Amino acid sequence: MPSNVHFHDQRKQAAETSLLAETLSGFAASPKWISPKYFYDRRGSELFEQICRQPEYYPTRTEEAILAQAAGSIAAIAGHHASLVELGSGASRKVRLLLEAMHPTSYLGIDISRDFLLSSTTRLAGDYPWLDVHAACADFSQPMHLPDGFDGAHPLAFFPGSSIGNFTPEQATAFLGNLHNLLPKGGGLLIGVDLVKDTQVLEAAYNDRAGVTAAFNLNLLERIRTELDSDIDPTRFVHHAFFNEHESRIEMHLISPAKQQVRIDGHAFDFAAGESLHTENSYKYTAESFCDLAGNAGFKSIARWSDPRQLFSVHYLERE
Repeated sequence: MPSNVHFHDQRKQAAETSLLAETLSGFAASPKWISPKYFYDRRGSELFEQICRQPEYYPTRTEEAILAQAAGSIAAIAGHHASLVELGSGASRKVRLLLEAMHPTSYLGIDISRDFLLSSTTRLAGDYPWLDVHAACADFSQPMHLPDGFDGAHPLAFFPGSSIGNFTPEQATAFLGNLHNLLPKGGGLLIGVDLVKDTQVLEAAYNDRAGVTAAFNLNLLERIRTELDSDIDPTRFVHHAFFNEHESRIEMHLISPAKQQVRIDGHAFDFAAGESLHTENSYKYTAESFCDLAGNAGFKSIARWSDPRQLFSVHYLERE
């Protein structure tokens, strides 16, 4: 364990048990589905980092540009002696912009992928020797608590990348409610929100020409094959992503072109030709509709920033 990172294991159960239980439940459902949180084993996390560098994938570079311009204002709102809590830990340019502008008393990275969490927080601790770095291995879609030893008196939670879009509106309200309970009164939430825009721009972002998003999606099946007792063959599925205008969301699926049967932990699951496994949603909001959603969870809007093309927005919310 790195001596310069304070590690806290907050997992409620072994990751393998959770993956197995949710896979069996999702494959037995109609339509079939699996939670996108299982994308992020080490390989999946690495592939997502590659997705963020693809020319079609605008959210990362657009959010970074917004944060670079707004970092000083964010630090001023957060105030002196603030701590920083990042949901979905990374050693990315985004969090570094905040660390350098805020100079927080301490940093806590929270991620479900233990190896990726330790790797990213160790890099941050090495690059910022003045920073008190903590790492909590936890599923942040569930209720959480700030770990003992972490200075969370004046926390700013940071949830970048429009990951809030992976939740249905009902799940997003529950998630924001969990954050409301995690933060003290007056605590801040800095969150990236992808905006509704032209369908061609949206669909291109999730179907990059290099095929990295396809590999990321298919890696979920590779994880099931290697971590569980399964004969599932990722090469017998294809990636499919499209914008569902009625639901205002991108949907990602894995399609079985041919009829097949897969086995997982002694259970057999049949796929008809053309049947899909629904792996992810990414909801898109207007700035106003997101503020309404956050307000329902007990947050008030303090500030909001966007890019000139109105592709993406960053919100500073305060826990009431």
